[in-house]
Amino acid sequence: KPGDRVVDFIPGAGYWTRIFSGVVGTSGKVYALWPMGGEKYAEKVLPGLKAIPNVVAEVDDTPLPSLPEPIDLFWTVQNYHDIANYGGEPALKAYNAAVLKSLKPGGIYIVIDHADATGSGLTGTNTTHRIEPGVVKAQVIAAGFEFVGALDVLANPADDHKATVFDPKIKGHTDQFAFKFRKPS
Repeated sequence: KPGDRVVDFIPGAGYWTRIFSGVVGTSGKVYALWPMGGEKYAEKVLPGLKAIPNVVAEVDDTPLPSLPEPIDLFWTVQNYHDIANYGGEPALKAYNAAVLKSLKPGGIYIVIDHADATGSGLTGTNTTHRIEPGVVKAQVIAAGFEFVGALDVLANPADDHKATVFDPKIKGHTDQFAFKFRKPS
């Protein structure tokens, strides 16, 4: 809403950053953040995002998000699985703790990612670029968040979870999950 502080973590081309910028307005702020090592992914889009008055766009000098002020909404799309590729379960635990710390009490954490098959855990994070939804839910709750709910608008039951998300046969049509969590007040 207007005036909110929002993080778009690993914002890709900045699509959501631009939407959030319009929603929070001149009294709000959007942080488009890449973790340390994300320079090659940020270089093309960074100048354009930095030109938006209410957007702070940068590559962090640490692997974990760190914010100068409490945040209302922390958002990450199709990137949660990538955190596992830089340290597995411990990296995800540290990341979720950093997200929890960054949010105001009652703040919202949204995770959208490519679903992997039940029982797969983290095995596909670096190969098919997928993660088991139940594992994500359990990890985020273990970090101290309350689970608010899930949307199935991005679900695709025809996706057998075997192909990489970049395979032209499934790209843009993967089975995805959308989870909403809240930092306790």
